[in-house]
Amino acid sequence: MNEGLKDVIPDPQKRIDHILHNQVYGIAITQLTALLTRRSVYCSKDASGKYSLSHFDNSDGNIRFKETKHLWENGSCKYCGASKAVQDRGKGKEAHAYEFIHRRIQEIINMRFDVVISNPPYQLSDGGGLGGSSAKPIYNMFVEAAKKLNPKYLVMIIPSRWFAGGKGLDEFRDSMLSDSKIRVLNDYMDAADCFPGVEIKGGVCYFLWNRDNEGKCKVITHKQGKIISEALRPFKEEGSNVFIRYNEAVPIFKKVNSFKEKTFDVFVSTRQPFGFSVLPEHPKDKLYNVLLYQRGGTTYCKENDVRRNLEWLQKPKVLISKAYNAGDSFPHQVINKPFIASSNSACTETYLVIGPFESKQYCENVISYIQTKFFRLLVLLRKSSQNAAKGVYEFVPVQDFSKPWTDAELYKKYGLTQKEIDFIESMIKPMELGGDSNG
Repeated sequence: MNEGLKDVIPDPQKRIDHILHNQVYGIAITQLTALLTRRSVYCSKDASGKYSLSHFDNSDGNIRFKETKHLWENGSCKYCGASKAVQDRGKGKEAHAYEFIHRRIQEIINMRFDVVISNPPYQLSDGGGLGGSSAKPIYNMFVEAAKKLNPKYLVMIIPSRWFAGGKGLDEFRDSMLSDSKIRVLNDYMDAADCFPGVEIKGGVCYFLWNRDNEGKCKVITHKQGKIISEALRPFKEEGSNVFIRYNEAVPIFKKVNSFKEKTFDVFVSTRQPFGFSVLPEHPKDKLYNVLLYQRGGTTYCKENDVRRNLEWLQKPKVLISKAYNAGDSFPHQVINKPFIASSNSACTETYLVIGPFESKQYCENVISYIQTKFFRLLVLLRKSSQNAAKGVYEFVPVQDFSKPWTDAELYKKYGLTQKEIDFIESMIKPMELGGDSNG
């Protein structure tokens, strides 16, 4: 702005005054970020003070912070879904009730913007999960509110988990994938490339939304400070309800999808396959005679403890962890090691059941398929965090499990090129079987 207005407003101070008073505005999310932003933009936390680059009649200048309250309904905020028990912490403490998403945006700012740029808050604790560790994403609310301002350009940096999953993000993902105004997406698989020392599962991305220019999206993939892939392509591929993160994987997905085969998720159970999450440990005896696989090892439970799928106890079945670290080293393993469960066995929610099947040999053939890099690459396209629930298997086609499978056979069946094979081989590491390690 300063360079562009030199010929229009030659005087430097008048030019700065015009820019800071008429062209640059900010909405802070906390009092602290408001002070820091004024120090950065005005060189003074007090815009009306003598050290401010441009003098304002008020200390805020054009960078505002307005303390906002949550609207509690049934224990959570009507606007952002925050937990009252977690966030309602008393007078004088930060409430994390962000004005930008707690009021109609037109009530906050009644003016037109050419450009909106933001690194919004990513999540708020909702009080769920183990020890209250569960968090609800809120960055999607900031994106939606910013679009309502209808700027010419919108740029935001947000977690990449929305590509394929995330709590409460299905509607947001559908909206983003259908938005042809998103023209550029820069994807960082490792968030530390943007935010050194910070781990954000699944990485981060920033996008350019162009109000007046619709079309395909330029997808740029970054790794360790380098651009490793770039392609102009549709945001949403036919047959997929998620964003396929890797440009090189798109032709592989298209070839596999063209076979129109049944998908592997039909064999995978939902969470808590036997109807419980945790049971007390108990040694084996006449009553407690069902082997129970749980996090950290095995114990025994009663047959009466099993609340659903009782008929699965005696049948051959494969178990696999419901979660596996998305931040595992590159190349990726993607999912944990599957194993065949013993006869008369059940499991806690730590595991999912694959099957049951007609024989132990059938289970071994299924495991041979899971072990392939082909299988796990297709899972990777659906998996955006450590969660490896039933849905991550929706891209994987079912095979004839009367025989074992190898990558070579699968590459040939689906007509993959050497370039496509090399990509899979570079992305996925061998899975050495030999015993389960809890994810």
